[in-house]
Amino acid sequence: MLKILDRYIIRKFLSTFFFMLGVIMLLAMVFDIASRLSEFIDNQAPFKAIVLDYYVNFLLYYGNTFSSMIVFISVIWFTAKMAQETEIIPILNSGRPFTRMVRPYMIAATILMLLSLILNHFVLPRANRVRLDFEESFYRDRLLVENYHAEFPGNELIHYASYNSDENIINDFVIEKYDDHSRLIHFLKARTATVAPDSSNWHLVDVFERVITYNDTVPFKDQTVNQKIKLLEKHKKDTVMPYRIEDMAVRDNIAEAMTFTQLRTFIKKEKEKGNSSTPAYEIELYQRTSYPFATYILTLIGVSVSSRKKRGGIGVNIAIGLLFVFIYIFAMKVTTVAATTVGFPPIAAVWLPNFIFGILAIFMYRIAPK
Repeated sequence: MLKILDRYIIRKFLSTFFFMLGVIMLLAMVFDIASRLSEFIDNQAPFKAIVLDYYVNFLLYYGNTFSSMIVFISVIWFTAKMAQETEIIPILNSGRPFTRMVRPYMIAATILMLLSLILNHFVLPRANRVRLDFEESFYRDRLLVENYHAEFPGNELIHYASYNSDENIINDFVIEKYDDHSRLIHFLKARTATVAPDSSNWHLVDVFERVITYNDTVPFKDQTVNQKIKLLEKHKKDTVMPYRIEDMAVRDNIAEAMTFTQLRTFIKKEKEKGNSSTPAYEIELYQRTSYPFATYILTLIGVSVSSRKKRGGIGVNIAIGLLFVFIYIFAMKVTTVAATTVGFPPIAAVWLPNFIFGILAIFMYRIAPK
């Protein structure tokens, strides 16, 4: 059962957190409006869509993304204020252990952690889909993909030189299909290829095809002796193929709009295609759990740092807190880059900063005033 001390600290924790969250998100929204307003006007974005489809989901996404950091600053702020007003000394002098004072902090951190987990896994993917659709319609920059290479199911290799979303044209489109013996059986090249979104009906221009058949009933040493080649050339060709433009040209943040199950399926397909961006999608998947758990670590560090009354006042504690935030963000960026560029395991890249800062949190808790 919660005591008066528990309710007091939990109330201060949550009220400070939501107040800071509201202020920071309001400032973020103001800056975003200032930078996007002209584009909204030029593209005639409806006011209702701006508010409901974009900014409501904008606040949900960025508020949750930075919630752990805001938790940290909130803990340092109100705990340092309690220390400066000599509220912590009577608590410790009453004979209660420091662990007893930390308990309501962990209860409040659990509430925020569970809220963030629910948002990450159930709410935000759907909210992000609405937000990203709005961005696609009214202000997002064109999508440009160059030198694309991927392996699709059925031993098919697809590559193209470039794709421009404004014109919806693929240049130098090539398909290579191999049999189970890794022998080329179909080669297709088109100067340009177009397909409507969510469609499998392709329109190819200046098409060259080579179809190769093998007679496996007759043993041979020279493969070229036992094959037949059929060459086809067409100026235009309309055909149905089992892939869409969405399978070959996606934005880096497409994973944000996928649920947990959808993202795992998507990652599996991209791995089969040999997509080099797969680690970034795996990082997105693992961060949905690791970021909420960082709430515990940052809360423990925050209360350990700020529970001691300092001569410089609250400003010193805030400065120390910001230093920890910057180091944590830097560590996350370093491990993320290592995962996407040098093959560092994505799950380790996501959880390693939490592990390191978890050890730091335990150390700082042990040396905190008792």
